[in-house]
Amino acid sequence: MEFDLLMTTEQLRGVLQFLRDAERLKNVTRTSWTSAGHQESVAEHTWRLALMAVVLETAFPDVDMAKLMKMCVIHDLGEAISGDISATLQPPTGKADQERRDLLQLLEPLPVEISTEIVTLWDEYESAASPEARIAKALDKLETIMQHNQGRNPPAFDYRFNLEYGRRYTADDPVIVALRSLLDSETLARAEGHTDG
Repeated sequence: MEFDLLMTTEQLRGVLQFLRDAERLKNVTRTSWTSAGHQESVAEHTWRLALMAVVLETAFPDVDMAKLMKMCVIHDLGEAISGDISATLQPPTGKADQERRDLLQLLEPLPVEISTEIVTLWDEYESAASPEARIAKALDKLETIMQHNQGRNPPAFDYRFNLEYGRRYTADDPVIVALRSLLDSETLARAEGHTDG
């Protein structure tokens, strides 16, 4: 971001307001359950997605790590407004348009330089338009599958859905492909009732 390090009091108030509004992600739940049996929040998903990027950094030597981390942190920000829609319940057109509108609303208090950067990164992520965006998307899908495999899910949970979930984002990079293979084996075991989570 290229702007003065010193922000005005009004800009700092806007930053605080944005951070207060983004706190909603701690309460917005997903259709994933934790190993303790509570419904996962978007913030919890985002945290582990960012952690995945950190521990896998050396697997992606040509990726701008700062950019990847930013994408991981902001990819679901819009869900603070209208919530998360499970992949199994999304309309055929997806949820991107609504999520982008919600993101723009959430970013309103921020200085324009910051909000512009976040929107640019979000658009790049959404369209998988860069190596960083493709890795972020792949890790996002893998984190979701991992949580479904690890969670204490309801009895009728559809594990088999995950065998194809996000496949187009997880089929290129060799490390991502290897992780996907491991997670698919776990998914199949859960679907067949061979594990108890």
